[in-house]
This record gives sequence, structure tokens and C-alpha cells, in this order.
Amino acid sequence: MFVRMNEARKPDDASVPTRQARLSVFVCARNEGSILSACLSHLRFADEIVVLLDRSDDQSSVIAHALADRVIEGAFPLEGSRRAAAQAACSGDWVLEVDADELIPLEMALEIRAAIACPSAADWFLLPLDNYVGERRVRHGWGGSFGTSAVARLYRRGAKVWGEQQVHPTTRIAGKFGGRLQHAIRHRVDDNVSDMLRRLDRYTQLNAADLQGGRRRHGLVSNLFRGIRRFWKCYVTRRGYREGEWGVLIALMAALYPLLSELRARMEPTLLPLPEIQQMPAAKAGEAAA
Repeated sequence: MFVRMNEARKPDDASVPTRQARLSVFVCARNEGSILSACLSHLRFADEIVVLLDRSDDQSSVIAHALADRVIEGAFPLEGSRRAAAQAACSGDWVLEVDADELIPLEMALEIRAAIACPSAADWFLLPLDNYVGERRVRHGWGGSFGTSAVARLYRRGAKVWGEQQVHPTTRIAGKFGGRLQHAIRHRVDDNVSDMLRRLDRYTQLNAADLQGGRRRHGLVSNLFRGIRRFWKCYVTRRGYREGEWGVLIALMAALYPLLSELRARMEPTLLPLPEIQQMPAAKAGEAAA
């Protein structure tokens, strides 16, 4: 693993007001060269941009060194360890997490800077997500470990810690909750239905490996009823029905996730070794809270 500082993007001290809270933003990515430039170009409102590249062998490194202040390259198979290493590399008072398949609109950037400007501000904030499948915005129905409509990704440096699960690691955030911001991150969660199905395959494979490694397990019947409850929660409670066929599909993916994970843990006793399981873009392996 090595770290390189990019002197070209260091802010001019004279242009930064004294006592202004410094904001670091980090992006974890793996072979995201096709979208990384657009993501980083929307982060210039931050005082520091940190990029962590996990075993990337495309153009991600060239792009990161051109647009970020600090670049970390190495092998980080677990999502929690990736994000923890990226946070440790940040020097700002506040940290913002952004995935490579996400864009921060200007109005949200302004809201973030305003939220952290008050010295007595809270210790962390919840950020809304506008999820897109291709060019279609899907606002309702996300949940059940297959997507989320808000994420806890703005916090004081050091306040957040991650678990060691291979998919959807647990998180803990210390301090006072400051509420939910109004503007949303633009998140391209999937390209199409096929992409969504491939994501379900990746998620259940990783979760099955966690189950085999000792993560708490439920029986098949229990997981069947969990799936039914998740479908109802996504489609009805979270108003997935308002999205038409997309709401049905998202609720179905959330319902199948626990049952397929358990079945794969039982029926695939020799799952791929960890380095092979993790052959996916870091942004796609990301957090998805229920």
C-alpha cells in the first residue's frame, strides 16, 4: 500500500476563512475509471479529496492522482477496512463519504458546507439518496439490504466505525444526530434489470460466505417469512407500489436476499476464496441499509 499527496489541489490558505470547519471527502473505488472523473469533479467544494483504490488496474489511478489531494492504493478486500483506511487518511474536521457511482449536486454541496459551519453543530447527519436505474429515478421502495433512501455519511472525523462483514458491514456512529439534509446525492445504483440481478448474485454470495464464517443464521422457514415481511415493507410500507414494475422488482430482490443467502451457504460449501468473491466495483459492494 502506498500514499501519494497531490500538491496541485491544496487550497490557498489565504482563501480559507479562519475557524472554518475543514471538510474531507473520501471515495473508495475499484476499477471505476469510466465514472471516477465525474464523481471527483463534483467534489471540489471540499477542502480535501481522498481516493482509496482497492486493487485497481484500469485508469482509476491516473484519474485519482490528477483530481485528488491524497491517493491510497493497495488491497482492501473488506468494505469496512477500506472505509476505515480512507477515513484515517482524512485530515479534515468533518468527513463525507461518496461512492464512485454517486454525484453531489451543487445545492447539496452548499447545504453540506452550511451544516458543518456551526461550531456547535451535531456530530453526524443523514444524507438522502436519489437512486437511479439507468436514467429512471426510483424514489420509493428501497430497503431490505438491497438499497436505501438515506445514508449516514457526513460526520466528524473518527466518529464512525465499521464491522468486518463482507457485505453490508455494521456501522456505529458516536455523537449527536443532526438530522436529515434536504438535498440528495444522485446515485446510479444499477444500469438495468440485468445489472440488478447481477448485484443480487454478488450480495448473496458474499452474505453466504459471512454466514458460513459464523454470522448469525436463521432457518429456511424463518428466512422465507423474513422475505415476505421484507417484500411487504418495501412494496407497501415504503410505497414501492408507486414505482410500478420497478417497485415490484425491488421488493422481490429484497425478499429473496435472505433466503438465497441461506440456501447458498448450505448448498455451496466451497464458496470462492475471498479475493475472488470481491471481484466487483467497490461502489457496487457498498452500504445498503434496511
